[in-house]
Amino acid sequence: MKTQFKLIGLGASILTVLLTFQCQEKKSVITQAVANSTASTDFNGFESQIKWGEHLVIIAGCHDCHTPKKMSAFGPVLDTALWLSGHPANMPPIEINHKEIESKGLAVTFDLTEWAGPWGVSYSANLTPDPTGIGTWSEDQFIFCLRKGKFKGLEGSRGLLPPMPWPMVGQMTDNELKAVFAYLKSIKPINNLVPMPKTPVSMVN
Repeated sequence: MKTQFKLIGLGASILTVLLTFQCQEKKSVITQAVANSTASTDFNGFESQIKWGEHLVIIAGCHDCHTPKKMSAFGPVLDTALWLSGHPANMPPIEINHKEIESKGLAVTFDLTEWAGPWGVSYSANLTPDPTGIGTWSEDQFIFCLRKGKFKGLEGSRGLLPPMPWPMVGQMTDNELKAVFAYLKSIKPINNLVPMPKTPVSMVN
């Protein structure tokens, strides 16, 4: 009889250990699943905030204007050496009749980094983390710039000029804009002081 009780007690102990192990294993699996779910949610399924920001920059078409182009056998292509560095400071200006362009309400461009229209002439900004770009900007400044369309994200500064689609880009969520900013801060800094915009000739003469 004593032997039976010992066997029963031993069996119960083993069962308890097994059940405890299974519970801990299930808890571990659930915890890991929650952690993975949270990680993917934080960056919209991307492995990091920077990778998410890179994706957003690409699909938003930022390279169309902010990355200079070079000519290839297939036409103009992005110049990867000048990634998101804006209008090259040493590029000669467009040779056009500004008065005619402004009076007809036209918009013309060269390299998609210099634009002329009724607002005058505007140049694509340097988005790299160099001091001539957004190197000294804060995250709040960047978000304010795209939310309110203000130059350098400063209260009281001039408005952003065409063709910058800030009313659309500014519709991104805070987390999306933060991801874009994180990505831009991670790319190669390029020293390129983009020219200031030019006033319409109709306002000068």
